[in-house]
Amino acid sequence: MEIVLLLALLLLLFFVALWLKVHHYRSSNVEAVASPASRALAELVAVAGGIYLSLVLLVSFLKINLPEVITIGRVQVDPLAIVALLVAFLQPVFFSLWPRFKGR
Repeated sequence: MEIVLLLALLLLLFFVALWLKVHHYRSSNVEAVASPASRALAELVAVAGGIYLSLVLLVSFLKINLPEVITIGRVQVDPLAIVALLVAFLQPVFFSLWPRFKGR
């Protein structure tokens, strides 16, 4: 019983400290600055999302039957999402190599 009471007290203290910290940050005029990594990740997600929507529309228009999920190890994922992420990862590489092959 004492352990449960101690854990409840610690949890209450944690939430009070967290509330005070959030209140302090909200009252100060500190602005968040996006790092290059966060901007790159946001752009990757945006590009992959656009590619995913295009692939979904293409598959539904052509009435292609695809599995709902595929299993990679212990993780089940949408196959179109994996293709969209791969295309989004490879797109900058393709565009950097394209002028070299086009010039030949």
